[in-house]
Amino acid sequence: MALLGGSGLLLLVLLGATLCYQFVLRTPTIRRNGVPLRKPPNTLPLIGNGILFLQPRQKLFSWFVKCERQFGPETFQISVPTLPPGVVINDPRNLEYVFKNEGIFSKGDFFKRLSWDLFGNGIINVDGELWKAQRKAGLAFLNASNLRVLTDIALPKYLSLSVGHLQAQAREGRVVDLQNVFHEITSQLMGKMAYNMEMHADDDFTLAFDYASGATTERFQNPMWFITELFTGFRFRKSLRIIQTFGHKIVDSAVNADSKDRGPRSNSDRLDEVSGSLIQSLLEVFGDNRKIVSDAALNYLSAGRDTVAQALTWCMYLLMQHRFAAGKIRSEVQALLENIEDSLIYPGHDNDRKVDSAIFTPASLPYTMATFYETLRLYPPIPFEIKQCEKATTLPDGTFLPEKSIVFWCTWAMNRSRIGWGDDADSFRPERWLTEDGKLITKSAAEFPVFNGGPRLCLGKRMAELLAVQVIATMVSLFDFMPHYEGERVSKSSLTLPMKDGLPCLVRPRAFNSR
Repeated sequence: MALLGGSGLLLLVLLGATLCYQFVLRTPTIRRNGVPLRKPPNTLPLIGNGILFLQPRQKLFSWFVKCERQFGPETFQISVPTLPPGVVINDPRNLEYVFKNEGIFSKGDFFKRLSWDLFGNGIINVDGELWKAQRKAGLAFLNASNLRVLTDIALPKYLSLSVGHLQAQAREGRVVDLQNVFHEITSQLMGKMAYNMEMHADDDFTLAFDYASGATTERFQNPMWFITELFTGFRFRKSLRIIQTFGHKIVDSAVNADSKDRGPRSNSDRLDEVSGSLIQSLLEVFGDNRKIVSDAALNYLSAGRDTVAQALTWCMYLLMQHRFAAGKIRSEVQALLENIEDSLIYPGHDNDRKVDSAIFTPASLPYTMATFYETLRLYPPIPFEIKQCEKATTLPDGTFLPEKSIVFWCTWAMNRSRIGWGDDADSFRPERWLTEDGKLITKSAAEFPVFNGGPRLCLGKRMAELLAVQVIATMVSLFDFMPHYEGERVSKSSLTLPMKDGLPCLVRPRAFNSR
């Protein structure tokens, strides 16, 4: 009760006055062809849609889907306390305009202010020359030669370790968290190739980043985050310190690394040769500015590791519900192996067995890739996106956007549009991605914005596709997974789409004929 007296009461009065000023005097009405935009359901006086954004994200997803079903491609205005005036777009024409006009639509001060503590000067959080420099380093890392090492050497190596782990757990009858399994694969892969460091799914950095991502997301949902964090932000601040320490560790490790001999290479040596190539590229670009190098390294680690592991988790979740699709993947894999007269499993050193997953490619397994893309449609790794107008502009549908206004799009809702995806848009149907003769259908970035678009098209798109097809084909061919949970799985609070409480399963090896 003491908070309601003295300075506490004054604070509440000031906050109320600020909100009234924000919404009554400052928030402009955004118009399309001179007509005010419609407002979405559950818009309240003064606080607008603010209460909606305090809900669990699954309810927020449902609200955006409801709005898309009500408005279709029509742009509508959204109002949230502490946010500049904003609109939600669902029309691919408008999204294509946003993608193509990087100079008009930037991350903006609003996004950077809320995410600065986590992303700093990393590529996720910056614009202009700093963004271009980091993208250049990323392109150098993801060149064709490095991708070949990833698909032919690194991924089969770490995938073999995970297969061995699952076989051991199956013998013991233990429950396995598949989300952790996939995170372990991508952690080891990115740790080795990008930073030449050993990384794992359960290390302190991973747990800290996971928590900090959720806390950063809550800033976008909670208009009073700067007040609530004074009382609830201890763990967030501790997590940020762990993340920053790990970033410095990545940089120090790269700076102190010994130079490597560039002579003829075996498979293992070829992996060692490219290991750490991303951090070395960042050091070459930014020199002694270790803060930027650290921020950039952490941003790339999150983008390259977390999103792919999460997508694979949702994919296996869907395949456990739709056994027919898993059966089609197995048939496709079997037909490929018979056609090329190759094996999936071969003897390794010390009587263990290795996985030769490099034979699996997006072109050779179109149904497997269609399954991955259908997963990305229903469970996009980045469910919300936001941009800010650096100058006034007009969208293709005639909506005039004032300077500093916000543009939202909800990939989760757009990917469930019955206008764009048909009446069965809510259903899992990989066949929608295939032509009659079984070839993959290509969608534009504006139609399917999972990988962003325009100059900011995801650098790791090809890597994600190559990784996914190997992991999905291998896991589905070698194992049956039985759910060890009840009810529907949902995502937890995060900037990406991690599955809440993981994906616990029982594992049963399959008698797979690899030839």
